[in-house]
Amino acid sequence: MLVAKGRIGLSIDVQVWIDVALQRPKVKLLPLTPEISVLSTRLPGDFHGDPSDRLIVASCLVYKASLVSKDEKIKNWQYIQVIW
Repeated sequence: MLVAKGRIGLSIDVQVWIDVALQRPKVKLLPLTPEISVLSTRLPGDFHGDPSDRLIVASCLVYKASLVSKDEKIKNWQYIQVIW
């Protein structure tokens, strides 16, 4: 959606970018589980309401993963490590 809305630009098609990214060593596609879905609706503290961001953050919490993001709302939330 970010590409479609012109908020980010890619030099190749989104599907091609994903396919190439998933071929990189140590890059792994993790499943969206029922646990993540439910947690995204129960995030602690004062997290904003964007459903996509909530799913991303909940995934990081469940998988104990850091997040690479420039999103200020996520960066300022105290419950997750964000790599800027």
